[in-house]
Parts: sequence; structure tokens; C-alpha cells
Amino acid sequence: MNWYEASAIAFSFLAGNAFAGDSIPASLTGAKGDPARGRAIVASRQVGLCLLCHSGPFPEERFQGDLAPDLRNAARLTEGEIRQRIVDPTRVNPQSIMPAYYKSEGLTRVAPAYRGKTVLTPEQIEDVVAYLITLK
Repeated sequence: MNWYEASAIAFSFLAGNAFAGDSIPASLTGAKGDPARGRAIVASRQVGLCLLCHSGPFPEERFQGDLAPDLRNAARLTEGEIRQRIVDPTRVNPQSIMPAYYKSEGLTRVAPAYRGKTVLTPEQIEDVVAYLITLK
């Protein structure tokens, strides 16, 4: 186990979220997210930026990505597996090009204004998880 893995596990316990294999079973906030807000985050070109790489059920969005799987594929995963892939996809796939939306340490080439900050808040992550689960 390297320093990063040990730190992530320690942080998860402190935050009340234990990693279980390739998932984070417990909510980051202790509550369920809001699927409508999650959909808005996923479709947003200013917040989630998901559609730069992914496609999905967004008929109103003309341009959608084709670098990553269709977001409807996320519904085959558990909530915890989806949460892990949003928090830090490199824990599941070290070669992932998807950004870690809830990681602020160990990153390179981060603009000074964003250093030490996560891309999404815990509430936003739970909203996205809640939305992606509805695609089942």
C-alpha cells in the first residue's frame, strides 16, 4: 500500500466512508442526493463537464462526447461503485483519463485558484450519483 492509498483509506474512515474494494458504499454527506440537481450538474458545461467526454440521455444537448462510455452504462454499477468512480476513478483504473471530482491532493498542473479545492462538493457528488442510478 502506498502513501496515497493509506491516506485515502484514513480520510474515508474520518469522513465516515469506508472504501470497500472498488466502491464507497456510504454517502459522502450521510444523505441521498437529488436526481434533478444531479442531472443538471451532469449536463452543465460549467460545473460537471461530463458531456465533454460522455454521452447520455440529453436530447437538448447537441454536442456530447464519445471518448468515454455512455452514462446510461453507469446504471449497471452500484451506488458505491458510481460514487468511487466520481470521487477518484484512478482507484479503479489507474490509467483513467477521467478527472477525480473529489480529490485535491497529489494533482499536477492545477491553476492556483483551484489548488486545494475539489471539482465538486460532497452534495454535488451525491446528486450526480442519485441521477445516474435513475438510468437503470
